[in-house]
Amino acid sequence: MSAFVVHRNGRDATTGDLAPLAFAGYAHFTAMQVRGGLVRGLDLHLERLRGASGELFGRAPDDASVRSWLAKAIDASPGDASLTATVYSPAGEFTAPGAGDPEVLIRTGPPADGPAGPLALSTVTHERVLPALKHVGEVAKTYFLRQAVAQGYDDAAFVDRGGRLSEATIWNLAFWDGDGVVWPEAEMLGGTTMGIVRRQLDRLGVPQRRRRITVDDLPSLAGAVVMNSWTPGVPVHRIGPAAIPAAPSFVELLHRAYEAEPLTHPAGHGQAAPRP
Repeated sequence: MSAFVVHRNGRDATTGDLAPLAFAGYAHFTAMQVRGGLVRGLDLHLERLRGASGELFGRAPDDASVRSWLAKAIDASPGDASLTATVYSPAGEFTAPGAGDPEVLIRTGPPADGPAGPLALSTVTHERVLPALKHVGEVAKTYFLRQAVAQGYDDAAFVDRGGRLSEATIWNLAFWDGDGVVWPEAEMLGGTTMGIVRRQLDRLGVPQRRRRITVDDLPSLAGAVVMNSWTPGVPVHRIGPAAIPAAPSFVELLHRAYEAEPLTHPAGHGQAAPRP
């Protein structure tokens, strides 16, 4: 295949389908990387879409339909691609909960791997609304990214009102304390890549813990990364005023854990998980 696609409920989207979405702001989505026509963590993506749909719309598209639509979009696209599945109500954001089935818009595009890093992150006091949901219309994230770049940083990390680091604009944060992986204890979006890495680190027997992390705690840590659907780990060498040491073995561990996750196809076939 040589072309990317935009599908609505498994069929080519028309301009009539897309025009209302240009002015809509009540929807949620999940994003994934497709490699060789296969994806990692499909169960986590389905769980995310199901849970967020229940929260925003009171009902969710059934998993079988979503799988079918994902499979059709992947099979119609190049083997390596980025894919975004957005769930929305065609009746608009003022639809009463339970008034109609939400629909699924799937878009594919060129594959992405994320920046090489290391990155420098500014710190911003910010708490996302409905942080556990990956929803649209979050102008603050792009605004703070632009502000960070204007100040000479690569991106921005969020600090809540209690002083805890939570996440970055489009990333989860992860840290290394010299012995194991440390995840911030704060309200945040639990990323699908984060979920993949956590369960594979468990399988590898790598210690993991959640703890409150402030900017003042950063000098005591031995490494930091950001991760999202593009990549399981981009090194971070500074957050705000705090320098963070390079930790190549930590980054390699996260990539090894991620690559141990089986690649599968939404139609049900795939490949065995590579061994570390």
